[in-house]
Amino acid sequence: MLFDPKFYQSTVGFDRLAKMLDEVSNFEAPTYPPYNIERTGENAYRITMAVAGFGPADLTIEVKEGTLTISGKRQEKEVKSEYLHQGIAARSFERRFRLADHVEVQGAEIENGLLHVALKRELPEAMKPRTIPVTQASDKKVIEGRKEAA
Repeated sequence: MLFDPKFYQSTVGFDRLAKMLDEVSNFEAPTYPPYNIERTGENAYRITMAVAGFGPADLTIEVKEGTLTISGKRQEKEVKSEYLHQGIAARSFERRFRLADHVEVQGAEIENGLLHVALKRELPEAMKPRTIPVTQASDKKVIEGRKEAA
């Protein structure tokens, strides 16, 4: 366990975060296909994955319960070649990315053998910071729903 039990004595609602951190610390990520995660703006991100040999029909992108899953399975070709050397990986893959709250997939495109998945954090209006105006208290007293002069 990553957190000391005393941590839970003074916090409420962080057990999900602690569980996720425990899972991440014990997780060994696969190395194929290679990918980058970059921040492209204050609330914008992009995952770029090397998918040489895969076309749009070979790729599946799914978001379910806060997890982005990118998988690739090449379609079988009718013409079989005899390879003297095959250095380009053609094996199927599946990569999972845990998304933070309010992060949504904006779109995906393939360019020059790279799959780009655009992500954006969209905070609900209720969670955005707002300023509360301070007003001057009235000099009039209210008695039983009627305003009286002071």
